[in-house]
Amino acid sequence: MKILVVGGAGYIGSHMVKQLASKGHDVTTLDNLSYGYRDAVKYGEFTEGDLGDEAVLDALFKSTRFDAVMHFAGFIQVGESVIKPAMYYHNNVVNTLTLLDAMIRHEVKNFIFSSTAAIFGEPDYTPIDEKHSKQPINPYGHSKLMIEQVLDDYDRAYGLRSTCLRYFNAAGADPGGELGERHIPETHLIPLILQAASGRREDIKVFGSDYPTDDGTCIRDYIHINDLCEAHSLGLQHMIENDRSARFNLGNGKGFSVKEVIDIAREVSGNNFKVSYEPRRDGDPAILVADATLARQDLGWKPRFADLKDIVETAWHWETTFLCKQ
Repeated sequence: MKILVVGGAGYIGSHMVKQLASKGHDVTTLDNLSYGYRDAVKYGEFTEGDLGDEAVLDALFKSTRFDAVMHFAGFIQVGESVIKPAMYYHNNVVNTLTLLDAMIRHEVKNFIFSSTAAIFGEPDYTPIDEKHSKQPINPYGHSKLMIEQVLDDYDRAYGLRSTCLRYFNAAGADPGGELGERHIPETHLIPLILQAASGRREDIKVFGSDYPTDDGTCIRDYIHINDLCEAHSLGLQHMIENDRSARFNLGNGKGFSVKEVIDIAREVSGNNFKVSYEPRRDGDPAILVADATLARQDLGWKPRFADLKDIVETAWHWETTFLCKQ
């Protein structure tokens, strides 16, 4: 298929581009490089531009008859969204609407949307399945849920099929060593810990040690980036074969505490490092774990990297072979 990957120069998008190319698809990346990296787009065609630019979108859709669009160009920092809600609503909602409207104009009917567990808000129960109530507690979560609701309406009105994939914690790096996680600033736990392990960071800060968990730290569900991308490929195939929209939660279904992740990072790296304990952050639930039963049943999806140590090892390889040499 011919697939447009919006945000394909970022962490998840670049891994997705590589996987699609490896499966024989014809891939084009659109990215404004505000957070992505040109050297991360190692496969297919590349266009530098913004998903909110109608002229750029129209030119792309006129030049190529795309079978599907995958959207990874959302802003993702929860804390920043609270401080700068306008920035998040403009990019994650307004710009995405511009993209969807361009798809309708050019009759592109298949859309894969990078959503988030943040649409659920404070969990009523765990593990969290697709039926869980959706009450986001920050602008980031609100912006993603708004687009999911828009997609429901666009399906009914225009026949635009969509698959929304709600991530819990994407982690790890390309096992081949070509790609990995490099956010500026970095906000994800595993790369922050590994930066401390490699000496690029003075310490790792743990926010809260008095949660109602076995060791007092938060528990989260981590999913390897390649497993995440495989779910996207399967989601696209399922959507086209069945001609219907769908929503899936993605995770390993097993939670690890912050302390457990730190212990695994020490084991993988062979290094000790300083851990600083800070007060809890507002809005951090004690436990967030996905129930991905629906994705396993409907898509036939099964994570290959079910062991957190395997996930951390790929991230450590990226940290030590690429990032530390920069």
